[in-house]
Amino acid sequence: MNINKYIAQAGVASRRGADALIKAGKVKINTRIAKPIDKVGEGDQVFVDSKEITPETEKIYLAFNKPVGVISTTDVNSPNNIIDAVSYPKRVFPVGRLDVNTSGLILLTNDGDWAQKIEKGKVVEKEYIVEVDKTIDNGFLKGLEYGIKLDGYPTLPAQTEKLGDRKFAIIIKEGRNRQVRRMCEHFGFNVTRLKRVRIGNLELGELKEGKYKELSGQYMANLLTK
Repeated sequence: MNINKYIAQAGVASRRGADALIKAGKVKINTRIAKPIDKVGEGDQVFVDSKEITPETEKIYLAFNKPVGVISTTDVNSPNNIIDAVSYPKRVFPVGRLDVNTSGLILLTNDGDWAQKIEKGKVVEKEYIVEVDKTIDNGFLKGLEYGIKLDGYPTLPAQTEKLGDRKFAIIIKEGRNRQVRRMCEHFGFNVTRLKRVRIGNLELGELKEGKYKELSGQYMANLLTK
């Protein structure tokens, strides 16, 4: 089995995340530093950050309502990391990220192959509730819907709905770094509050802040259909 797939099946990270761990020299097969082309054979021991890992047979899927201040990192030595915040008894990792000042719905899993489908560009709607620092006008919302260039590439068309003088909902189909905040800043608006309330078919609903709920594999397979 390829080393990145082994790491993904152990619930440490997606294959992309596993590749980053290998590149950083944090992975060993037996006593030597692993290389991206390595395979894990019968009887081999694999270590990540000096801790032995083994593939998980039970797939875990969690929906977590992330509070502001929690960081989407698996580094348990980092203050306010999401692993400590969730406090799940088995190894999981976040799928994608929410920046530290954004709250709301984020997924965690130990299913690296499933996470890879999302991280490699599967189009999934993400809905946010946004509050900004000044009065919204139709030109601003239309500009968000049409899209802007971020890092040299245009954003995909978005959908918006005005919810108040300074509050609106936006649906995007990407997950670029700080995308909603940067789109608003492009038009001269600063985000004062940002909350993700939906990913694909999964809504945050009444899930309380700082709490998680377990989801079935069959449910998560259908998550990507919207």
